[in-house]
Amino acid sequence: MSTPRSTSRPTARNADTPPGTDPDPANTPANIPASTAAAAPAQFTARERWTLLGASLWLVAGLQLDAFAHSTIPDLETFWTPWHAVMYSGIAACGLTLLWLLRSRLPQVVTYRSLLRETPSALRLPGIGMGLLLVGGGIDTLWHNLFGIERGLEIFFSPSHYFIIAGMVLVASGPALMLSASSAPSVRHLRGADAVAVVASAVLAVIPVQIYTLHASALAEPMLGTGPGPWWPISEDALMFHAYVGSTVLLLVPILILSRRWDLPLGAPTALVAAPAFVMCLVLGDPADAWLPVTVTVVTAVVELAARILTPGFRRLAPDARWVVLGFVAPIVVWSAVLGVSTVTEGGTYWNLHMISGLVSLVGLTGAGTAYVVRRLQVGSVPAAAQAPAAQ
Repeated sequence: MSTPRSTSRPTARNADTPPGTDPDPANTPANIPASTAAAAPAQFTARERWTLLGASLWLVAGLQLDAFAHSTIPDLETFWTPWHAVMYSGIAACGLTLLWLLRSRLPQVVTYRSLLRETPSALRLPGIGMGLLLVGGGIDTLWHNLFGIERGLEIFFSPSHYFIIAGMVLVASGPALMLSASSAPSVRHLRGADAVAVVASAVLAVIPVQIYTLHASALAEPMLGTGPGPWWPISEDALMFHAYVGSTVLLLVPILILSRRWDLPLGAPTALVAAPAFVMCLVLGDPADAWLPVTVTVVTAVVELAARILTPGFRRLAPDARWVVLGFVAPIVVWSAVLGVSTVTEGGTYWNLHMISGLVSLVGLTGAGTAYVVRRLQVGSVPAAAQAPAAQ
């Protein structure tokens, strides 16, 4: 008597089981050992990853067009614009892509419980991001119709925009998460198209954050001080200092996150710095200040090359310690170069020795602290043994 053939779709539960976790025996095929099924990573094809990457590019490009329109058209008073059409059609493209990715990985009858349990881990954050985009887009439309179009600094603090930016970041990170899930944790090297896809995914996730923090960024235009005069704790010069600190953190974090999963391919750190630097200056800043992203990019490339050459000499240090050292040195070198080049392009900075030395020290300590936190941050459930005392 032959066994009836199952007509249900395969779910992501087996494919997405974390290494070292016993899968549900009811969902494990009889001819595959449980240990083998537990170690099998979730599989996403290159076509699937690149499709989501293309949809993310569409979405982020719409954001850049919208940001450029807001910065160049002061009398903008309508929601119905071509750049909004690009951005919102990008949201639709990302949503349809995620539905396509989930279609073959969920049961035929999808319930709320099965959606939560069977969605592959690599698609959970993009799925949450899609929800934020839908909520933010709906609120944004209503907000504009009730209260008008934001101008100037209002753009960066509109509540609906927070949802949209957060959603873009999570959706754009999808291709990198999918590639991570498609390979075993022991696979640390990125090559060829995979390296391009991961770096592009990270860049697209970073750019919305950089755009939305333009009001506190040292990348959009030179921050070189205001000249002699009283410098109060709350002043334009203080805000410029904060911009250097904020930009240091935002530029380091994506590099550090990727370094936890992969050995970064040659040029990846430079690309993650250069892309937002050029976007900030050329799309939202003054093209006359193009020397700023050029300087940041060239010096970052030099720092990356030097770090790769010197790495063998620091083998005695743990990887986390090497990243802390690099996090301290790199911001100092990059921002010192910016201040140095400004003496040729802008006539120099208006800050004195006390301010410049303080700025250089501050960004170095900020970079080291950022590297320490990101590299050592542990994400995961607390072991049952550690929870026992708390339960008592």
